[in-house]
Amino acid sequence: MPDLPQVDELLKGIRAGDRMSLGRAITLVESRLDAHREIADRILTECSKGNPDSIRLGITGVPGVGKSTFIESLGLALIGKGHRVAVLAIDPSSSISGGSILGDKTRMEKLSASEQAFIRPSPSRGTLGGVAQNSRESILLLEAAGYDVILVETVGVGQSETAVHDLVDCLVLLLLPGAGDELQGMKRGIVELADLLVVNKADSDNIDRARDAGKEYKRALHLFPPRDSGWNPPVLQASALHDTGLSEVWESILSFREKHLEAGHWDARRREQSVRWFHEAFSYELEKVFRTKEGATEALAEAVEQVRTGSLPAVAAARDLLRRFLS
Repeated sequence: MPDLPQVDELLKGIRAGDRMSLGRAITLVESRLDAHREIADRILTECSKGNPDSIRLGITGVPGVGKSTFIESLGLALIGKGHRVAVLAIDPSSSISGGSILGDKTRMEKLSASEQAFIRPSPSRGTLGGVAQNSRESILLLEAAGYDVILVETVGVGQSETAVHDLVDCLVLLLLPGAGDELQGMKRGIVELADLLVVNKADSDNIDRARDAGKEYKRALHLFPPRDSGWNPPVLQASALHDTGLSEVWESILSFREKHLEAGHWDARRREQSVRWFHEAFSYELEKVFRTKEGATEALAEAVEQVRTGSLPAVAAARDLLRRFLS
């Protein structure tokens, strides 16, 4: 465990773009040990403003849509334009063992080899929304280290996948060619929140199907109410495998940023995200404090049993438990 005096050393390394310092700081942020969190909080306080010029992108889509290949191709293209690219790749944690594969570096070999890229696989640890619990904090550290494009790869489209929207500036939804059943099965929430839709794998025999899928998705988007910002999510085709369509995707992202900056929505969205982050953190810390109270473990087990047997409804049991320990 780093000693407290090393906080300044870590901060110096992060601001200099030192990967080892950045990796150690993210490890401290992800740690559940109080001693580590104390150090992490001091580092985060110094990095709390983030980078107003950065772009935080969420990349989501059904399993098999090619998220990792898309991220690697886009990341390499952006590095070619002079950007420094960081990837937060969220791996699903097993509900049984709690472990995760953390294999995204092996899926992005070319990008991980670049000096202008930083890839950090993180376990979701059962966190809803397809993002890791400390992803927001990691983003602040990455921006402090000079990375101006942050790509967050989620675990895949699901019921709670919309939580990534509260983490990024722009949410990109990857889709497979051939709408049909996929369009019917796609969760309405994630489509409604997506800022950009990209039909990936638009190559070889899939070109016509990708074009048809794009038309289907455009028609589907007309069913949703207009956005306050006036932004109409475009539907594009791309092939990450053949590096086609990526320039159009990036141009659309820049157009999205320009429009939302001019309207004041860009900064407002980040401010609202910070407030929601606070409420989540407060709830988490409140539960931690509760569990330290004498008799809390036993009282919690008793309340759970009351709910299980049906003697008390869940809301009443929760309120009764808090009333007993907060009074």
